[in-house]
Amino acid sequence: GQFQGIKLKSQISRDLFVQSLMVAKAKEELEQEILVKEEEKQKYLAEKAPPLNTGGFSLAQLQDLCRELHAKIDVVDEERYDIEAKVMLNTREIKDLNIKVLDLRGKFKRPNLRRVRVSADAILRSLLGSKHKVSMDLRANLKSVKKEDTEKVDEKLSSGDWRKNVEAMSGMEGRKKMFDAAKGSAQ
Repeated sequence: GQFQGIKLKSQISRDLFVQSLMVAKAKEELEQEILVKEEEKQKYLAEKAPPLNTGGFSLAQLQDLCRELHAKIDVVDEERYDIEAKVMLNTREIKDLNIKVLDLRGKFKRPNLRRVRVSADAILRSLLGSKHKVSMDLRANLKSVKKEDTEKVDEKLSSGDWRKNVEAMSGMEGRKKMFDAAKGSAQ
């Protein structure tokens, strides 16, 4: 009892230690992923939106630059709006499909199967189709037993001494008679 309690406590503490290691590793990977994403974001911004040098621009040049930037912002906003609309549409479609899946699961129940007697001919016909021509009569191959034969066996079994029944069943009785007859004729 006591040994099992110690074993159980050590197993629980080992599991907690493993879980804490897993959480620490996951936290470390998450921080690394955040850093990688930030680096990718900075690279993308440096490529797509280089820093502006507005020094030495006249008022008309600054106004043209502002109009250019507004036009680019409008294009980006339209793209963002289109992407958001597609995402919302896909999300709605996923929800609808999940609801349909749940509905279909509820509608179709397995039918209660009932036993049906099927002959060997019918089974072969269903398996082989039109190739099946030979009808199979399973009873034709059985050995026919007359009622009188079964009554004789019953009489032998119902006699009193079981040793005689064993000898009769094993066929030793006939051999014993032959042996006794051969012994008698020799004398």
